[in-house]
Amino acid sequence: MSGHIDPDRAQFDAFKDLPRDTPIDMLNLVRFRGDAAYPADHPLADAGLSGAQAYANYGRESGPVLQKVGGSIVWRGAYETTLIGPSDEAWDAMFIARYPDAHAFLAMISDPDYQRAVVHRQAAVATSRLIRSQNLASGGTFQ
Repeated sequence: MSGHIDPDRAQFDAFKDLPRDTPIDMLNLVRFRGDAAYPADHPLADAGLSGAQAYANYGRESGPVLQKVGGSIVWRGAYETTLIGPSDEAWDAMFIARYPDAHAFLAMISDPDYQRAVVHRQAAVATSRLIRSQNLASGGTFQ
């Protein structure tokens, strides 16, 4: 599995090119490192934390910023198996974060408290998928 931790410039530009005034759901699929990989000068660099522990730090510190911008976790799941897809893509964390709009997401990632928290995510994550989606009406069928 290739490490996808942060968006590249083209991905971030594509995100910013989409409408900004509608609610968005961000599907998060995350696989942790066995051992957290903090920068050498970070206070937790030699703490011996696991990726899961570093991600818990990220959640604890970024959660208040998510709430401040009006976002919330609307679904969380526990990975069991992949029925269709690459068999090497197992996920340690799976959830959907809902934001009132793209402005809220951009405000979150620009917030100084979030920017301090994201180092934990970067230390924790081996690979991830962050997929922006538009919430559609739900019903009993596929249409």
